[in-house]
Amino acid sequence: MTLTTSIQTRARVRRSRSQSGSPRWILVGAEIAVPVVLLAAWWLASAGSTNTFFPPLQTILTRLGQLLQTPAFLGSVASSVGNLALSFVLATLIGVILGCALGLVRPLSWFAEPAIHFFRAIPPVALVPIFVSLIGFGNETRVLSITLAAVFPILISTIDGIRAGEPTMEMVTRVYRLTPAERLFQVVLPAAGPRILSGMQVSLITAFVVMIASEMLGSSTGLGAATLLAQQSFAIPDMWAGILVLGIIGYAATAVFTLFRRRVLRWYIASQQQEKNS
Repeated sequence: MTLTTSIQTRARVRRSRSQSGSPRWILVGAEIAVPVVLLAAWWLASAGSTNTFFPPLQTILTRLGQLLQTPAFLGSVASSVGNLALSFVLATLIGVILGCALGLVRPLSWFAEPAIHFFRAIPPVALVPIFVSLIGFGNETRVLSITLAAVFPILISTIDGIRAGEPTMEMVTRVYRLTPAERLFQVVLPAAGPRILSGMQVSLITAFVVMIASEMLGSSTGLGAATLLAQQSFAIPDMWAGILVLGIIGYAATAVFTLFRRRVLRWYIASQQQEKNS
């Protein structure tokens, strides 16, 4: 994409946004309104509840406020968020690097793809007991379990993204006489970027699910372990408070990644908008 084309595309997108009443703010408002509406419905549905296992939301929020003042609960939240962030970064690095190697070197992918699809078919949660048996109950087990489960969506998306743009990449490389490094960082990765980030979005959800499972299976730290312990101890408000915080973490992680994806792929979103308006 040339500079002139980029400027024209951005101008057209801005004009279309101004004519359509700033859809970005509508989306932001909807993303804020939906959780508020759900919490309001939860509040009304649980108000006055005498069910031990379904206490009023007011009771849960009161207990959550008390838990947030305890170092143990804050430590559990920090442990979960730290493991999720570290594992997601590791999965991204491993997935993109291996994906580039397998996508650019076809003979290498012929040997690796059968193993990739075999391990990909195994449910991620089923891997957790295996790692616990082999390594133990340490934090390394949780990070390894989450990373391995989250790496496959990124790996496969990177391979597909690179192969989808091969004809164009070969032509650009020949015309501009790019070095292998220039080809990788200026042509290959930008062209595969939309698919890589789509794989990262799936990977983030997978990492979040496996994070909870790994903490619930034989761990004494983390928000998943704290929530399971509360359930086993019949501390129902504590259990619901843990579930609520897990939901907030998952929602916040998805929202932050969505903003990151829109920021990185502005050129792609603008070109898609241009095609719709043309």
